[in-house]
Amino acid sequence: MKLQGVRWAGLWLIVAGILSAGGCGPIHFAVGVSPGDQKLQTTTVTSDGHWFSPQVAVIDVSGVIMNAPRPGLIQRGRNPVSDLHEKLQQAREDNRVKAVVLRLNTPGGGVTASDALYRDISRFRQDTGKPVVALMMDVTASGGYYVACAADKIVTYPTSVVGSIGVIVQTISVKPALSKIGIHAEAMTSGKNKDAGSPLSTLTDDHREVLQGLVDDYYARFVKLVREARPNIPADRFDDLTDGRVVSGEQAAALGLADRVGDIIDAGELAAELAGLKHADMIIYHRRLEYVGSPYAQSPDTSGPAGATQINLMQLNMTGGLPGFDAPAGVYYLWRPDLP
Repeated sequence: MKLQGVRWAGLWLIVAGILSAGGCGPIHFAVGVSPGDQKLQTTTVTSDGHWFSPQVAVIDVSGVIMNAPRPGLIQRGRNPVSDLHEKLQQAREDNRVKAVVLRLNTPGGGVTASDALYRDISRFRQDTGKPVVALMMDVTASGGYYVACAADKIVTYPTSVVGSIGVIVQTISVKPALSKIGIHAEAMTSGKNKDAGSPLSTLTDDHREVLQGLVDDYYARFVKLVREARPNIPADRFDDLTDGRVVSGEQAAALGLADRVGDIIDAGELAAELAGLKHADMIIYHRRLEYVGSPYAQSPDTSGPAGATQINLMQLNMTGGLPGFDAPAGVYYLWRPDLP
């Protein structure tokens, strides 16, 4: 069955190449190269040497947070919102799992998708009483930090990029450029604000007021959440730290954005301590065929590493969304250092 799957993958690639070479333009295709059974597997990555020890589960959230499957290189990517829910459900139902380490490596993403993850984690903690420790990796910014605020404690690597607390609605207009080459776009709308943010229209003062109102509303929600989750942030630094800037992990710990500097081992030990455990094994949830050989292994992210693929492809998204990744127009908790 595995060999047959690989043969089908090769056939799809050949057909795709022929069609593309024939002038049919860009095409999208999906290739399945792994077994159909994609149920979660559990691998023990550290053992305390005791028989049938309690466990701390490591759950990854990486890449741009969207409530949709992310595009993959040769297969359809996973939905990060659905993926987290499934892994939390596994941790909820497993009596041996007493705590969770939420490993974050994300520049953020959609406002609603980020809020969905936050609510799922908060509900898990409330329903099960199992503590959650967030571990911030390379990047935990904007919507990623929003999600981290759902945890009981936050641990950060000293070199992490942390913060970007804020909201962005990025618009782009191609109307002037199209007009220069004789193309004129005109939309029939039911109201003066119906085409606000469309790349084929010009942003008016009324449009700006409407979009800024959305930004202000979602920003107020974000700031309130941070204020409640991180009471140790100095009052005289709070406004500065929530103005969209990023800081290092070491600075984040010193300023109250995180509880301490540490690594995956430290986060696991803290999670066990919060659960009242003297010893515990550490496990990682993953899909079949994904090799997990140590606590540092992460579930593969088919959309590329956080803060890399998502922020270095300055391509025009004609749906009106943010350039650089395949996302619809919308409001985002997202760190985008490449945008003006």
